[in-house]
Amino acid sequence: IFKPEPGPDGRLPLVASAQGGTGVFDLEPGSYLVHASFGRAGATKRIRIGNGVVNESLVLEAGGLKLDAVLSGGVRIPPNRLRFSIYEAASDAVGERALIVPDVSPNTVVRLNAGIYHVVSTYGSVNAVIRSDIRVEAGKLTEAMVEHKAAEVTLKLVREAGGEAIADTSWSILTESGDIVRESVGAFASMVLAEGNYAVVAKNRDRLYQREFTVEAGRNRDVEVISSEAEN
Repeated sequence: IFKPEPGPDGRLPLVASAQGGTGVFDLEPGSYLVHASFGRAGATKRIRIGNGVVNESLVLEAGGLKLDAVLSGGVRIPPNRLRFSIYEAASDAVGERALIVPDVSPNTVVRLNAGIYHVVSTYGSVNAVIRSDIRVEAGKLTEAMVEHKAAEVTLKLVREAGGEAIADTSWSILTESGDIVRESVGAFASMVLAEGNYAVVAKNRDRLYQREFTVEAGRNRDVEVISSEAEN
């Protein structure tokens, strides 16, 4: 419960607060703003208190949203590799959407005001991203499932097919248009990539080795880059 006039700091002075479905307050006569929240859903109402008892009810147009994702064919995605972000559906003047809830784990119930939201699902940390507009209805739990068209790829530089991975290798993964999507260093480079065609450049001992490869949705694979150099 707030006073309706801002204080010297520009904020509404907090008068009282409570948790639970029902709250009882002893307030001086006057005008107040009452705010009720349920998760990320909320409602605000102006009330006037006289000398008697006042009963007020706030109606929250709220619902729940539970998100999950699968790969092609219904293959489950490890929960620790999957995250969601929930944005407002409408964009601002520069085309940006306001972030409402970041870093949501799969199958977590998020309480929101009824309305349409823009949901971004990220599998891994590179470019496997799915965007969806989802409607949340008041008084209902909306369960949404999206499908990622991606796969996990493990890259290694070897001297012969099936050989041991060569350590201290620098990796650059590029799209068909030549844009770099990921760089790393190590004997192996493991990542989740959206389906499509890629090129990998492996650098070891100042020598470069290159190979093109394709990512097919739901088909995890190892990609070997063959080095023509014999070990000294």
